[in-house]
Amino acid sequence: MRGILALLLLLSATLGYAQDSPNIRTAIFAGGCFWCMEPPFDKVKGVLETTSGYSGGHVKNPSYDQVSAGGTGHAEVVQVKYDADKVSYSELLNIFWHNVDPFDAGGQFCDRGDQYRAEIFYGNEEEKKLAEESKKKIEAELGKKVVTQIKPAATFFPAEAYHQNYYQRNPLRYKYYRFRCGRDQRLEEVWGKASG
Repeated sequence: MRGILALLLLLSATLGYAQDSPNIRTAIFAGGCFWCMEPPFDKVKGVLETTSGYSGGHVKNPSYDQVSAGGTGHAEVVQVKYDADKVSYSELLNIFWHNVDPFDAGGQFCDRGDQYRAEIFYGNEEEKKLAEESKKKIEAELGKKVVTQIKPAATFFPAEAYHQNYYQRNPLRYKYYRFRCGRDQRLEEVWGKASG
């Protein structure tokens, strides 16, 4: 019995789940290319992992080819698993906003189409309230109507393995794509040099 308990403790420590922090939650955000949405969350203390995937549509277990072609209703999303004792949902919302163009209803940056929309998927009424308040604050701060949608969380489908942590496994291709897509240039136009 002790051996099993020790193994479980070791496994949980290896996975980054603190024994004294059972307040593990998930959040789902769509912000265009999911490759680009993992890095800003990954560097936040309290974020345990990010997973690229699809959500918000009507097709079960969609593939990348299906979603990227459009018509599934799904958006490319990132699921953020986090320790709510170390980072708040409000802080995650702030990171989300500063990594999207909240005025673009036709996609994000060079990625066009509904599958690349910016959207917040809330998991409960408190998250909905916080998301709506943050949207109003952004509108007041930037003086322009925000078109980013806020909707109830839908089933999350993880993307194919080759999409996960793409920016870490393919840093040169990732940086080239991000530059060519104009993401950082547009983020700086909207948010200033502190964006991203």
